[in-house]
Amino acid sequence: MTIEEIMKGERENIEYKIDIPTKSENYMRTVVAYANANGGCLVFGVENNSWKVVGFDKEEVFQKMDAITNAIYDSCEPKIAPNVEIQEFDGKYIIVVDIPAGMQRPYCIKSQGVIDGVYMRVSGTTRKAAIYQIQEMTLSARNRSFDTEKVDRELSENEINTFCDRLYHHAKSLCATEEATNTLRRIGISQLLSFKVVCEMDGKYYATNGYQLLDGKLDSYPDATIQCAVFKGTTRNIFITRKEFSGCIDEEIESAFTFVLEHINLGARIDGLVRQDIYELPIRTIREMLTNAVCHRSYLCPGKVQVALFDDRLEVTSPGMLDKDLTIKKMKAGISKIRNGAIAKVFSYMNMIEAWGTGIPKMFEETKAYGLQEPELQDMGSDFRINLYRKELATDFYGVIDPLGTNGTKNGTNGTNGTSTVKKWEDEEKVVALIRENEKITQKQMSKKTGLSIRTIKRMTVELQKTGKILRVGNSRSGKWEVKD
Repeated sequence: MTIEEIMKGERENIEYKIDIPTKSENYMRTVVAYANANGGCLVFGVENNSWKVVGFDKEEVFQKMDAITNAIYDSCEPKIAPNVEIQEFDGKYIIVVDIPAGMQRPYCIKSQGVIDGVYMRVSGTTRKAAIYQIQEMTLSARNRSFDTEKVDRELSENEINTFCDRLYHHAKSLCATEEATNTLRRIGISQLLSFKVVCEMDGKYYATNGYQLLDGKLDSYPDATIQCAVFKGTTRNIFITRKEFSGCIDEEIESAFTFVLEHINLGARIDGLVRQDIYELPIRTIREMLTNAVCHRSYLCPGKVQVALFDDRLEVTSPGMLDKDLTIKKMKAGISKIRNGAIAKVFSYMNMIEAWGTGIPKMFEETKAYGLQEPELQDMGSDFRINLYRKELATDFYGVIDPLGTNGTKNGTNGTNGTSTVKKWEDEEKVVALIRENEKITQKQMSKKTGLSIRTIKRMTVELQKTGKILRVGNSRSGKWEVKD
């Protein structure tokens, strides 16, 4: 680190010590925590909070540097090799200790042991790691996830067939188009092994944690449920109703989804003689929030997925810290880190998850199209939360409640502007989905499948090409479409 970076003040990945503590454990906790996270820096010779440089004499600085290096090497398990250097500032010498992110997590203070001596960084502070966090670090070091771990349950052929049938029928119910329904194929044991929800040993098939969760066998996972509640006002003081859903985790999502739809406003718009029902919140975003919470939560962490509906927002909270390499900024950019890979692959087959990382960006697109406030993503240390904000309903020209009204007033007359924006976005999504399924689809076929006019389809494909969402390769007769993800 440069001296300018060092003197910016204490941050999440940098701490200051005026001198070497008499007990090395007083700073070894931070060393271990840095190694268990993304690394960090300890600066000796600078006063904490004031960041006043006290420094060391030239005669003693090398002795102190050796003492720090030896203490870290002797006190930590597995061994941590820090990068230690001396920097001069206004004629005084400070010691900068750079701790790299560890590759053999969990790291602990040797004298305290692997249960009591593991520490983590949470919001810029050093805390003792909980048992489940140690378990997750151990699995991560082995490049494994909790949902792929074998359990003591041998599976019969009949059990596997019943399981596959259920997944197939759920996937079929969520197919977006008739063509997708016709091309959907039932999976078998080979796919389950590939997904790692089933493992094979000595010619026998065994369930994993992921299989158990998908199969609704929750005796060993008492927190694998979804708690739903509707609260009066904007705080958790008075609840109006509440339910808890348990069973197969994919069915829990459907139950929670239905619960939310039953308790948000259902409006409409009048288009000629046709009435179109519209929920006040984008339903694809609601489903995405619930699916993400169940798929990416920690099943080792105590706590249940919570879905809370307030007057001003829908709040979905998922237990478990974010991965050490994942940030809110990265999530908004479409970068994802799959915590439960086996469950995610099954959800993908079931049409519950699309391409990795697309969920959060699409959530922001949909809420913008609805004229809603941008969703709020919150890293709460031990939990992750998404807030989807509601707005005051408007009425259209005919006095019919229109949740998509762009002015957010009760008596607005231009509410259909938001509706047309969302309708256009939904139609574009339909066209893109058709191209994904058939790269040689014609505009006439698009018109027939979507119910849109040929003129609208032609205009839409031109706009989609201009925005870079799709690409036409070759001529109009023998060419093909490409979707640019």
